[in-house]
Amino acid sequence: EASDSISNRLALGAGCYWGTEKYVVKDFQKQFPGAIKKALVGFVSPLASPRIKNPTYKQVCTGESGHVEVLYVELNNPSKHFEELCRFFFTFHDPTLKNRQGNDVGFQYSSWIFCDDKEQFQIAQKVRNELQVAMDQKVVTAFSNRQVETQLADLSEFTQAHTEHQEYLFKNPNGYCNHRIRLKQWYELKKKK
Repeated sequence: EASDSISNRLALGAGCYWGTEKYVVKDFQKQFPGAIKKALVGFVSPLASPRIKNPTYKQVCTGESGHVEVLYVELNNPSKHFEELCRFFFTFHDPTLKNRQGNDVGFQYSSWIFCDDKEQFQIAQKVRNELQVAMDQKVVTAFSNRQVETQLADLSEFTQAHTEHQEYLFKNPNGYCNHRIRLKQWYELKKKK
């Protein structure tokens, strides 16, 4: 479990942000009721100096702005739920795809965890490494490729998407979503004998 001083803010890039929002807000909270204090879809750039400040959805869609579609999250109890959320993040998208998820192709759809402090970085890195080891040991075979492409970066300026993009799949249950649960549960790593 994380320390009490861990930040409660993070952002997750897992392809189209509508599916990321649905899976985190609805499905993660089925397992951990009340875990999410706030969740908003929008954009974060991992670049030190983004090409565009406060980009529009259209600018991000070109792939040229240097931003990623993300779900910005504030947790109620980050010491209890940050690591669980990192694990859950890897279950509903394919972290082995570079700059794409399903039919959505471009930098804006790449897999990222934007961390707000050093402890978050350490935990996110640990979880990502656990998944890579499990894939190397062929315990996990649910993904397209054999290498985790998810990157970690500082949580920098978050630009909120327009209101009509917030809670999109809650308002449009048959709306576009290419996410699905690929890992039914987090695996136990084989112990070396």
